[in-house]
Amino acid sequence: MFKEITAISKNYAWVKIEGTTNEDLLNMNLVFEDNGKRILGEVDEVDDGKAKVSFLGEFVENKFQSGIIRKPSLSANIRLINKEELGELVGDNDNKSMILGLSPLYNDYPVKIDIDDMWSNHNAFFGNTGSGKTYGVSRFVQNLFNMPDKIPFNSNIFIFNNTDEYDNAFRNIGSYNINYNYKMYSINGEGGNSIKLPLWLLTVDDYANILDVTAYSQLAVIEKMLSLVSVFARNDEESHRYKNHLIASAIVSVLYTNQTAGRIRDQIFSILENCHTDELNLNVDVPGIGYTRQFRKCFEIDSKGEFAERILIAEYIQQFVDNSTTWNEDFVPTYFTLDDLEVALNFALISEGLLLNEKTSSEAMALKVKLHTINNSSYKKLFDYGKFCTVSDFITDIVMAGQNKRAQIINFVLEDIDDRFAKALVKVYCRIIFKFSKGLKDRGAMPIHLMLEEAHRYVQKDYDLEILGYNIFERIAKEGRKFGVILDLITQRPTELSETVISQCTNFLIFKITHPSDLEYIRKMVPNISADVIEKQKSLQAGTCVAFGKMMKIPMIVKMQLPNPEPHSSNASIYDKWMVELKK
Repeated sequence: MFKEITAISKNYAWVKIEGTTNEDLLNMNLVFEDNGKRILGEVDEVDDGKAKVSFLGEFVENKFQSGIIRKPSLSANIRLINKEELGELVGDNDNKSMILGLSPLYNDYPVKIDIDDMWSNHNAFFGNTGSGKTYGVSRFVQNLFNMPDKIPFNSNIFIFNNTDEYDNAFRNIGSYNINYNYKMYSINGEGGNSIKLPLWLLTVDDYANILDVTAYSQLAVIEKMLSLVSVFARNDEESHRYKNHLIASAIVSVLYTNQTAGRIRDQIFSILENCHTDELNLNVDVPGIGYTRQFRKCFEIDSKGEFAERILIAEYIQQFVDNSTTWNEDFVPTYFTLDDLEVALNFALISEGLLLNEKTSSEAMALKVKLHTINNSSYKKLFDYGKFCTVSDFITDIVMAGQNKRAQIINFVLEDIDDRFAKALVKVYCRIIFKFSKGLKDRGAMPIHLMLEEAHRYVQKDYDLEILGYNIFERIAKEGRKFGVILDLITQRPTELSETVISQCTNFLIFKITHPSDLEYIRKMVPNISADVIEKQKSLQAGTCVAFGKMMKIPMIVKMQLPNPEPHSSNASIYDKWMVELKK
């Protein structure tokens, strides 16, 4: 069939085709045999009895090595790849492999990948809506749990998605093996588990994401809030004295400002409406000489524009100012609620004197409004964990499936949550998981995959880069593999993803993508991608992808088998829902 090489240029050769052939040669692999060398090539073009063949690598002692040092001579023998060589390319010789899919170019020959090469690296699944991306991901995970000779009992796959489309594909995973279990977490507890986050496990950075921080000054307020909630949660005599000290100090700082009496009164009343104790509130009786007055009555203004009971106010307040005590404000994780956090935030606002500065007051009040909104919305239940736990306890609760069983697939369904808040929740979960993994004594002892469906909703360039100095997804992308925390990005809009995160991905499964900006972005950002790979994916059928990266010896077109059972990701049936047949 292949007569001779007519020309060699750069990294390809033109090969003359002898006679006629009924075979579709595009993307087929050829072998150039020359003086003991076996050089692998791939047919890129066929034109007028000639084929353009790119050089991919070389077989050395039956092992494939990517890249070539010397090109074949013009007299090299040319043939189609044989079964043994194909088996080397598709992982037949790897005893740690799993099936990825089938090769449509070679009569649906199984394509296998090394488990470490795939699951120990960050991965990206790109494809238009309707390209079979979700079906492909579902089948990919099902293949892992359907191996005949081994079971991934200790696997940990955390899926974050805004719908429950994967539930149908994975909820009966136990039918593959009795040792497999699946858990679904949702906002409303559908599936048996409600999404919950322990407030005391959240850091300043986490609250900055949840409260949508946009200014550095807000971080100091959050830090103060956490230190105070830790003190107040003790609910002992010292914490009560500290509350009184903070309120009294705030009142004193306002009382001696150069403002009108009316303005001072308004600010003090505002302090006491938000922060109060049994001894310091607007309705407490203040003892004078021979009489008592309600505290709010002490702020009545006389004809001179001053407080009639200024001395009484000062004497009463000063007894609660305690500057001799060194207050320990180190944050110690302890159980508290959103209500407790709101109280602590109010005290943080008065303790720092933020309300006396117009700019800082506006930024601080924005935090207060956001926290109050969450505390009075349906989102409040997300933070009602009910009991104290450590990071290790929290992760254990997630992966345990009852009766000393563990779940290998945990599906977090973020339905009915707006995009901004969903992104914040996913960031918090990922940071906690990353912290847990970094803290393990045996590094990488519990590898965890973070599978982000519609990853463009979460993995973006955000304010946290400016405010916090880092983005948790970029940090995991750079450092996660060392600790066994792996990202799987599934998206139809790669242009909206963080460039840093994409640059750290090692494996790619690219289903059909047609949007020019997405194609250009992939061409620029994906490491080692060629124009040929870009062209290949343009004509792919649904459920077929171009797979390349560390998991593959060479880029290959792979047909993903239909998942069984299938996810609920297909389009709604318009015909069945709209049409009514008329009786004749």
